[in-house]
Amino acid sequence: MKNIFRPKLLTVLREGYTRRQFGKDLVSGIIVGIVALPLSIAFAIASGVPPEKGLITGIIAGLLISFLGGSRVQIGGPTGAFIVIVYGIVQQYGVDGLIIATFIAGFMILIMGLARLGSVIRYIPHPLIVGFTSGIALIIFSSQVKDFLGLEMGSVPADFIPKWGAFFQHMDHINPVATIISVGTVLITLQWHRITTKVPGSLIAILLSTLAVYFFHLPVDTIGTRFGSIPSTLPMPHIPSVDLETLKHLIQPAFTIALLGAIESLLSAVVSDGMIGGRHNSNTELIAQGLANIGSAVFGGIPATGAIARTATNVKNGGRTPVAGIVHSLTLLLIMLVLAPLAVHIPLATLAGILVVVAYNMSEWRPFLSITRGPASDIAVLLVTFFLTVLIDLTIAIEIGMVLASFLFMRRMAKISKVEFLPNVVYARDQYGDLREEPIQVPKGVEVYEINGPLFFGAAQNFKQAIQDIHRKSDFLIIRMRFVPIIDATGMHSLKELIKDFKSNKTQVVLSGVQPEVYDALKEASVVDTLGEANVCQNIRDALSRVEEIREGSTRF
Repeated sequence: MKNIFRPKLLTVLREGYTRRQFGKDLVSGIIVGIVALPLSIAFAIASGVPPEKGLITGIIAGLLISFLGGSRVQIGGPTGAFIVIVYGIVQQYGVDGLIIATFIAGFMILIMGLARLGSVIRYIPHPLIVGFTSGIALIIFSSQVKDFLGLEMGSVPADFIPKWGAFFQHMDHINPVATIISVGTVLITLQWHRITTKVPGSLIAILLSTLAVYFFHLPVDTIGTRFGSIPSTLPMPHIPSVDLETLKHLIQPAFTIALLGAIESLLSAVVSDGMIGGRHNSNTELIAQGLANIGSAVFGGIPATGAIARTATNVKNGGRTPVAGIVHSLTLLLIMLVLAPLAVHIPLATLAGILVVVAYNMSEWRPFLSITRGPASDIAVLLVTFFLTVLIDLTIAIEIGMVLASFLFMRRMAKISKVEFLPNVVYARDQYGDLREEPIQVPKGVEVYEINGPLFFGAAQNFKQAIQDIHRKSDFLIIRMRFVPIIDATGMHSLKELIKDFKSNKTQVVLSGVQPEVYDALKEASVVDTLGEANVCQNIRDALSRVEEIREGSTRF
């Protein structure tokens, strides 16, 4: 446990924490807390829960992620990636169901960290990540059209195509005031950095639009008109009870939350490492993310993970230790305690504008286009994941995307693995270790085959079939395995069956150039015993010498 869980905060304190760095972390944490305010509220509302749920998540989960995490600068809290899955859970199981799913997901992420799966999660295919991230971005954008345009319509359909159909049917009910506020928010959010980078454009947009709506009584929906007041205190810890049947149904979405949270947090940590030249501890980060989601659920919050945009803001403003993340959470808490009554006047059109910018930043359109110019297998994974996310369900998209990526990878690896027949001459380095290879004549009655690539279940049958198809009746069969880096159970079974078949036909098999890891696997699977240890040789020269020994009658088989 000691080697798995090493919070960066303890590392920073051991190395020596200066007053100067505390000043930088304090300023950065306050700025990030201000940036997180509108985002936390917007993500909560877009997810179908009251706005205070986003603030609670930013406070509780953000604090735990910084206090216990494996990254120096990671900022945690609610993110746009969760909007789709959270909205679906709330619509089907209510807020209580979401809390239970988040609680379960927290334990799943915690187990991932304890099981040292931090490095494994990094190998999830890039096209799959881009596919579901782009799909989520499109869904977030779609979910904000009603408030962005101020459409006067009833409830919005949940599915993508019916949703847009409903939007087009109500285009004659656009609220021009809401539209102007939304467009103004987008422009201010995107362009404010030209004036200053110290104060986020989203905050300026909220202040200006809220003041305009309040003093001029503009006819637009606000947080207060739709959700009522925002509590100015944290709730007491509580876990709602659900029946066993509902609990069973929540396992799958909880797994999606866990997988998504783990991926997003480690991606954010990797990005932040590149910005500060640091190195995060992935398993510690997962443990912290798990505990943060458990803590968020206990206080009634929503799922949390590493937030790339807020983490980047932290780095750009001088934050270099987890103290900045802790200050960010305390800043959110102070805002909630003092300014919550004023937040009810924030126009929903403003939050819609902010989320449209978030959706654009999440869209990954440049990597998306780049992948479409790559291999067909990557394009397939990208498009399948994207369209399933948009049209069906994020959970199904990730599951099918992973299965498809795995099958296409195995197919590609199977194509790489080849068996070549070497009829008359083989090439090998001379006995003095010269890098140049010299030709060696293959004696009559001896066949030499060379395997190139991993011998796993995807390629095992092709390997066996290729040798059986090419093989002519001969006394000896040498299989060169110097370019076989790995072999799995199916590969070993095929090799074992091949040895038995040729043995029954009076053909002796000799293995050449077996790598140590492959040899150990063959030994454990009794393939070496079946063949005879003397018939497993280090190189092709030794294998040909072994054939001569058998021919001379010094060894019988």
